[in-house]
Amino acid sequence: MQTLQGKTIFITGASRGIGHAIAVRAARDGANIIIAAKTSEPHPKLPGTIYSAAKDIEAAGGQALPLMVDVREEEQVLGAIAQGVAQFGGIDICVKNASSISLTGTLETPMKRYDLMHQINARGTYLCAQACLPHMIKRGGGQILNLAPPLNMNPKWFKNHVAYTMAKYGMSMCVLGMAEEFADKNICVNALWPKTGIATAAMRMIAGEESLKSCRSVEIMADAAHVILTGKHNGQFFIDEELLRKNGVTDFSKYNLCENPTLLPDFFLD
Repeated sequence: MQTLQGKTIFITGASRGIGHAIAVRAARDGANIIIAAKTSEPHPKLPGTIYSAAKDIEAAGGQALPLMVDVREEEQVLGAIAQGVAQFGGIDICVKNASSISLTGTLETPMKRYDLMHQINARGTYLCAQACLPHMIKRGGGQILNLAPPLNMNPKWFKNHVAYTMAKYGMSMCVLGMAEEFADKNICVNALWPKTGIATAAMRMIAGEESLKSCRSVEIMADAAHVILTGKHNGQFFIDEELLRKNGVTDFSKYNLCENPTLLPDFFLD
């Protein structure tokens, strides 16, 4: 079985939630993790900091470099990658997990919020890939994984939150284009999206504590990401449950937060 031992992974938003889970899963293989996230001081409502994540990664068996990074800021992204390369010798994998969400209609979305979503989601994804790619090319190959949905043109996914959909689909279009652009450089670019709601701090803030009972744990996304990152797929839009089923997983109850839940379907999946 392929592992991520010795691989250096740049992960945005790795201080908590799905990014943290992907980082810890990779650390169990012995990976080096560059934690690129904004939270350096404890937040009153959100768990985890770059430093607590570093402790979790090291406890799992990996090496960690915690760096305070706002993916909207080009200098911060470039500086973090330069520090990661100096410490670990290069970049093998970029996981763009950091994202912003506002499920608001056109008249209810201030331009400040529109800009925030597009800067973090679409532009941030493009920037992180652009900054990591030269180091991957230098190493003879690499992987980019965006936490982004398949491109579904059903109008129902646009009409209630067109600004958010545009921003997320920007991440998806990076997969579509870059997978083809860099295929001859031995660089694989893929997307991963959950079939159900995932129990994250964002979900708690959007839908409330009770909603988490209808979600799966972040570990399902971490396990699915591990399958992708230890393979040689390119230009694929993976759904966590479907991917794991194809790889022999039959019992998904371990990802449930309560017994026999009615699982909440995620956005963008008909």
